[in-house]
Amino acid sequence: MANFFRRVVLKRLIKKINKVIRNIESEIMDDFLELLLKIIRLVLLVDNNYRRNIVGFKARYAFRSADGKITTSAIFNDNKMIIKGNEIKDTNVTVIFKDGKALWEFLMAEDPDVFSFVLENKLSYNGNLNYLMKFGYMAKHLKVIFGI
Repeated sequence: MANFFRRVVLKRLIKKINKVIRNIESEIMDDFLELLLKIIRLVLLVDNNYRRNIVGFKARYAFRSADGKITTSAIFNDNKMIIKGNEIKDTNVTVIFKDGKALWEFLMAEDPDVFSFVLENKLSYNGNLNYLMKFGYMAKHLKVIFGI
């Protein structure tokens, strides 16, 4: 009988620990995404070649996890980029990642294949796919600049 109670308590404890780990993972990925967007903004300010990617470009991006714990947005307008720490409305594309791990895999992939992530249900989107592809190109180009 004592073993039964230990197993029940242990299962509950493991569930709680896993929940805490997922919450920490979500917070880290949210911060990482915002940091990546800030790096993009900084490179846009100092690198004329990279800035050409947004000359005349107007777009509104929202990034979020399926559970809504990760939310960040970017607005491109007047050859500048503004970052918001929440999900904005009226976007050209909203990118929804299955979870923080899927976000990490997408951003750190050597050659992020949007279609593969969509087929594997790691990523979905609402809006214009071309905007998502442009962001993927800009992120990949940033990795090339830094030699990652």
